[in-house]
Amino acid sequence: MTSRDEIEKRFKALQQKICNALEQMDGKSTFLSDNWTREAGGGGLTRVLTDGRVIEKGGVNFSAVHGIAPKKITEALGLSESDFYATGVSIVLHPQNPWMPIIHMNIRYFEMEPNNEKGEKTYWFGGGIDLTPHYVDPADAGFFHQSLKGVCDKTDPAYYQRFKKWADDYFYIKHRQETRGIGGIFFDRLNDKSESHSFDELWDFVVNVGEQFIPIYRHYVEKYAEKAFDDSHKQWQLLRRGRYVEFNLVWDKGTKFGLDTEGRTESILMSLPKNASWTYDYQPMENSAEEKTLNLLKKDINWISYA
Repeated sequence: MTSRDEIEKRFKALQQKICNALEQMDGKSTFLSDNWTREAGGGGLTRVLTDGRVIEKGGVNFSAVHGIAPKKITEALGLSESDFYATGVSIVLHPQNPWMPIIHMNIRYFEMEPNNEKGEKTYWFGGGIDLTPHYVDPADAGFFHQSLKGVCDKTDPAYYQRFKKWADDYFYIKHRQETRGIGGIFFDRLNDKSESHSFDELWDFVVNVGEQFIPIYRHYVEKYAEKAFDDSHKQWQLLRRGRYVEFNLVWDKGTKFGLDTEGRTESILMSLPKNASWTYDYQPMENSAEEKTLNLLKKDINWISYA
């Protein structure tokens, strides 16, 4: 079985590989590296790129933290007082060009070991990848979902539909009654008890998801990084970024977990865009590209049919 140290090392290598590829694609800016230590145990490396040719603000985070799990977390999981260990990579990229989508990926490994006479340890893998276009193009959504289905099928043909549904339900802005974007896949608490797969098979699945990030993002860079836009497109981008902020601060469990475990605030909130806006009661023009996008921010769309 792959060890905790091997998983941590692999996540670090993936972070470096993705940052190298993104710097090459951007061609202008480079990542600022910020090593940090968590007083209660562990630390990480936050890498942030700003004001690039392609990326206005983007972060690629690695962390490996440990300590005593907060009571509210153990209670939510139905566990006694526990020690926890969590490691993973988290990415959010906010592009310069409004035609390019926001992309997010998180892959993680988590352990909890109750401080009782049984000392039973539990573990699980979690993560996902989703896309938040400012302008939804069904063909682009089809490419994205077909790519994710290919990754899922390597491990389990049932995973894509299961994890797509999970993403549709998770990346949903309840107070707006709209999805954050066109979804993707989301999974959590996967282990050899919940799944018909071994520890190493699940770990391979998580690694495959991570390795798919660059091929997916390169597709959108090549298609949209140089596409012309005007101020109206930029204003719409700022409004959609506002929706992204609302989800991350109100509903996102990863943000809440990071703050609850006294994680590094700057690293946790690196997912937020450099600029966003909120226009009171914004209503798009009838039959506009903006209205068409709003009409596609729904759950359970079969995006692969557009591939």
